[in-house]
Amino acid sequence: MSIFEVAEIFGIIAFAFSGFYMAVREKLDLLGIFIIAFLTALGGGITRDTIAGKMPFTFTHLMPTFLVIGVVVIAILLKLNKHDKFEQTKIFILSDTLGLVSFAIAGTFVGFEAGFNVFGIVMLSLITAVGGSCLRDIVLNKIPFFLTSDFYATIAIIVSLSMYALNEFRVLNLFSTVIVFVIGVALRLLAYYRKWKLPTIS
Repeated sequence: MSIFEVAEIFGIIAFAFSGFYMAVREKLDLLGIFIIAFLTALGGGITRDTIAGKMPFTFTHLMPTFLVIGVVVIAILLKLNKHDKFEQTKIFILSDTLGLVSFAIAGTFVGFEAGFNVFGIVMLSLITAVGGSCLRDIVLNKIPFFLTSDFYATIAIIVSLSMYALNEFRVLNLFSTVIVFVIGVALRLLAYYRKWKLPTIS
């Protein structure tokens, strides 16, 4: 199993979970819950692969579909929808963070494969990391989460730039990728708990 596939699995599971909770909070029916979970978990990857000119990973592998279905079924069986403020619990925050960083790394690898320049790689990483949640929020008639959240999308940019720099210096491998992953997760959690935000204009 490649680094790309591992990152995809982490991201899909984490964001399917996120999509499930958001759909439940909006009181959608069962079909709506599955649609939002699929959109959140797979929307960014499908958009990424389309831009990169390749067949979407989701359309050639059944694993992503089974992962999303499995997450939703497990979440229902565990009655996670009964927690009113579940998005503030440590498990949800960690899950969302793992999804963000994993998808940022996966998007970077697709950018390398497509031969994109640094701007293209960063944009592809960002689209992979926040594209699904952005589509979810648009469907739910909300301002996309990454536009107002604490340092959220910035983490994806930092991760992709770090990966690009490592690749330029020919030191991008499994070990260095894991280091970037750990730093990205730690930075996101630190930003969340310290309430770091980018400046706004009023």
